[in-house]
Amino acid sequence: MILNLPLILETRRNHALEHATLHLLARKYKTSMAGHSNPTGFFLLGDVTTEDVIACANEAHTRLNSGESGLAIHEGCGTNLVAAALLPATFAWMPLRGARSTFWRFWLIPFALILALFGYLLSRPLGPWLQKHITTEAGLGNLQIVGVHFIRKGAHRVVTK
Repeated sequence: MILNLPLILETRRNHALEHATLHLLARKYKTSMAGHSNPTGFFLLGDVTTEDVIACANEAHTRLNSGESGLAIHEGCGTNLVAAALLPATFAWMPLRGARSTFWRFWLIPFALILALFGYLLSRPLGPWLQKHITTEAGLGNLQIVGVHFIRKGAHRVVTK
């Protein structure tokens, strides 16, 4: 399966570790934080200390390996944002694409808005489902944290292998 190809699987595992680390950092910090994962680790953006990033990343690694897969799902994930934007937009676009004239598009707008609302309601559970099954992998396998590097104020790099 494509999701288990090496670079994709490594990114999905790092994405899960990133989310879990953000969950644990959020217990201590009440500031905005974000992350970006790739096959070799992830970046954490937020005003946190390197020591806390190290501690939380290691705890997140341990907890994911012990089966706490819920830590891999994060409400602020871009997957949720994409689902919340694309599904309603697609649902709203569908009835309008076949209208042959501006007159019919005008009369289809209320229907398109209802479909957009329906799409938004569907996107609420879709985002976490996509995270769980597509964009993260809570089973870290042999993934190990190699290091945590301070890049500059508000930015850290967690390197994995």
